[in-house]
Amino acid sequence: MIAQALPPGEFASRILDALPQTQCTRCGYADCAGYAQAIAAGEADINQCPPGGQGGITKLARITGLTETPLAPSFGEEGARNVVYIDEDWCIGCTLCIDACPTDAIIGSNKRMHTVIERYCTGCELCLPVCPVDCIVQENATGTLTGWSAWSSEQAAMARERYALSSKRRETTRQELMQTKEALAQAKLGNLAAHSRIVDPLVLEQKKAIIEAAMARAREKRKIGSGTQ
Repeated sequence: MIAQALPPGEFASRILDALPQTQCTRCGYADCAGYAQAIAAGEADINQCPPGGQGGITKLARITGLTETPLAPSFGEEGARNVVYIDEDWCIGCTLCIDACPTDAIIGSNKRMHTVIERYCTGCELCLPVCPVDCIVQENATGTLTGWSAWSSEQAAMARERYALSSKRRETTRQELMQTKEALAQAKLGNLAAHSRIVDPLVLEQKKAIIEAAMARAREKRKIGSGTQ
């Protein structure tokens, strides 16, 4: 049972501050914030973060009042922090690793060589499984140091900031793409007869009404998802 003396939001924030911000998803949640919220709600244990290691579990135990336990092996093992680099002889410029990186540590463009900015790499390894040609290589960056001994509060803060900026950029891009698609759909809808094999005016009007209703539902869903009214 968590010994909580803080408001839920502040309690989750304290827990989040104790996580390494690698955004690796090994804890079973989409990001460090999701894991922090789950701990605060009593839905996750404090021993699910391999990058934080035993030192991280100690921090979480102090904050939550829960008993410190060993890292659960089902979530991985504590180890040295790795960074990745890209073998340029094999990179095909597919951009899948760029899309997967939570801190925008990989730069490049379609069909062009990609490069890893080492200081921004958190060692999350999310780029590894998406590479179709296995050209991404891991390298031990901390020797025998593991967990929080291989990671600093400054590095965690930078990773957290870059993740926030990356998430905002991706959401903006997603919204802009959806708006572009909606504008194209609206343009076609304005002259549906020219874009449809249906010739019956009544059927065309029925189809137009169905499409307009679907688009309205999609807009409303986006508003709810973004928190706007």
